[in-house]
Amino acid sequence: MKRILFLGAAPTQIPPIRYALAQGHYVITCDYLPSNPGHRLAHEWHNVSTTDKDAVLDLARNLAIDGIVAYASDPSAPTGAYVAEHLGLPGNPYQAVLTLARKDLFRRFLSENGFNVPRSGSFYSLQEAIDWASTVNLPVFVKPIDSSGSKGLTFVNHLSDLEKAFDYAQSFSREKVVVIEEQIEKSGYQIDSDVFMVDGKLQFWQWGDQHQDPVCNPYAPISSSYPSIIDHDIGLEAARQVERLLNSLSFKRGAFNVEFLVDINKRIWILEIGARNGGKNIPIAIKYATGVDLIKYTVDAALGEDCSNLSNAPVKGFWSNYTIHSRATGTFKDLWISNRAQNNIVEQHLWIKPGQTVMKYRSSSDTLGTMIMRYDSMEQMLEMTDNMEKDVRVIVE
Repeated sequence: MKRILFLGAAPTQIPPIRYALAQGHYVITCDYLPSNPGHRLAHEWHNVSTTDKDAVLDLARNLAIDGIVAYASDPSAPTGAYVAEHLGLPGNPYQAVLTLARKDLFRRFLSENGFNVPRSGSFYSLQEAIDWASTVNLPVFVKPIDSSGSKGLTFVNHLSDLEKAFDYAQSFSREKVVVIEEQIEKSGYQIDSDVFMVDGKLQFWQWGDQHQDPVCNPYAPISSSYPSIIDHDIGLEAARQVERLLNSLSFKRGAFNVEFLVDINKRIWILEIGARNGGKNIPIAIKYATGVDLIKYTVDAALGEDCSNLSNAPVKGFWSNYTIHSRATGTFKDLWISNRAQNNIVEQHLWIKPGQTVMKYRSSSDTLGTMIMRYDSMEQMLEMTDNMEKDVRVIVE
């Protein structure tokens, strides 16, 4: 029986825990939230923060684990790599994972290695940020260097709004560093999907189109839809660039969440790569769409098992994930779903109960549940995912 440590036990992190249990592995979970549901499934759990890499290392050493997984969590990914590196477990280089996790390091890497990269700067102090922003074209994005899921993100059109955005971003940063970067004008949808590497090769990739709720936050994703409408040749080139990037950092295996856009001149801009599976149930949507189970391969890779049989697969049908969220802060009353949407839902998980407080959706922290949806056509999929408030609505009072 192999012993595997999962960094985090939140609702979205349950699928790999269930897979590991089904394989007969001894499952251990840890994070700082005893109420997280994944702990109740594990053989044992520990109240240790997943961002405290030395505490997790001590725990892992004492538990004599065979593998470690940071599923769908950017803050935990460096910890997982740090532990694996120190204990000689399967994993990727700690410094490489840290480079992807920190926006300042990643932007520098992109620039130094010939990738398209927006002009950006990293700042501890507000005045330095204001001085730099005064020299570039507005609007700009303001965000913490070390957060994910759109936490702390603000889109700033005027310098007068920068102070509020800076303070907001800094409140989400463990390092208290804020990144400001220019906006790139995109053509079509931004891409948000998962890929998987085996022995230094990109063995699996399928691009998904990212969708937002503009009433809540026009830059926080609520859905990815499959297949993407991206031009086939541009999609192939994006895969080549992602593989080159990961090879340049000496990555060998594992899941990666990739976000990129294509500008009006058909140039590819890789915005983020996380050394972990995507949140919002992206791996589950991919499994429905392609039949490929990236959750299985994530757990297997963490235990050093053979993943060479993984291969790319086309999307069959039309699928999306969806983040259940509220357009207003208040007390949760009900979840309304239209008659037509009820026929599209293949999975639904609601984490909130009537009477509980909900927040207007700004980032993944405000997620109330998830769905996987199936559609009859590309036209129906895009119409619904771009206007989901017509079919799925959180009722608050």
